[in-house]
Amino acid sequence: MTNKIRTDIKPGGHVQDRLHAEKSKTGLSVVRPVRLLYNDQLTDGVFLLGFRRDFSFEAGQIIGIAMDAGGPRRLYSICSGEEENEIKILYNVVNDGLLTPGLSDLGEGSTIWITEPRGSFVASPGPAVWIATGTGIAPFYSMMRSGLAEDKLLIHGERYPERFHFHNEFSKVHGDKYIRCCTTKQDESYFPGRVTDFLRETERLDPGLKYYLCGRTEMVVEARDILISRGVPYEHIISEIYF
Repeated sequence: MTNKIRTDIKPGGHVQDRLHAEKSKTGLSVVRPVRLLYNDQLTDGVFLLGFRRDFSFEAGQIIGIAMDAGGPRRLYSICSGEEENEIKILYNVVNDGLLTPGLSDLGEGSTIWITEPRGSFVASPGPAVWIATGTGIAPFYSMMRSGLAEDKLLIHGERYPERFHFHNEFSKVHGDKYIRCCTTKQDESYFPGRVTDFLRETERLDPGLKYYLCGRTEMVVEARDILISRGVPYEHIISEIYF
């Protein structure tokens, strides 16, 4: 997914766009070239690219990516562990997008331009709930690969079973605390519905925990409202939106 930004979401569904403030505060206008090690298609329209890591970051942070130094830039969550040798990016191709159609055509050795990592969507040790849809799973994969998965309930929503990327690793690490919500699969391995359906029905919500949400605006706003209606304080909900 493209155009990923940090947002403040107010009760009632209002989204306050902080993109320009983020750019000015974090230096996201500074770009430099890196060479791709790979750019693999995982499923229809979903790709995973990688390049050598030569900087430090916190799991959950973002970088900007462009096809050239002056080209249109989009923000993506890093999808690899803090100590790994590669930086990985999971992205969805938007057919009429300014970046991803061309980005998906690149191969090994191609050059892309990146910004330095920034962002405050970061987790800490201790119990919490991670909620994602689509490629919004990327920051949680980074957190898991960085050793932050203990005592975390992970709820991931996808329309099709084949799009639950990294599910084998999540299953191994999270065990029965890894919930897959799928609207097209009737199977005991999945909750038969959307993430928001699960949040309405589950008894596994603790108002004392922090809830991390990452996905499209509609999911994040609806899930936030459900959590608040079930007693979770607004300040316990941390959101990152893709659109």
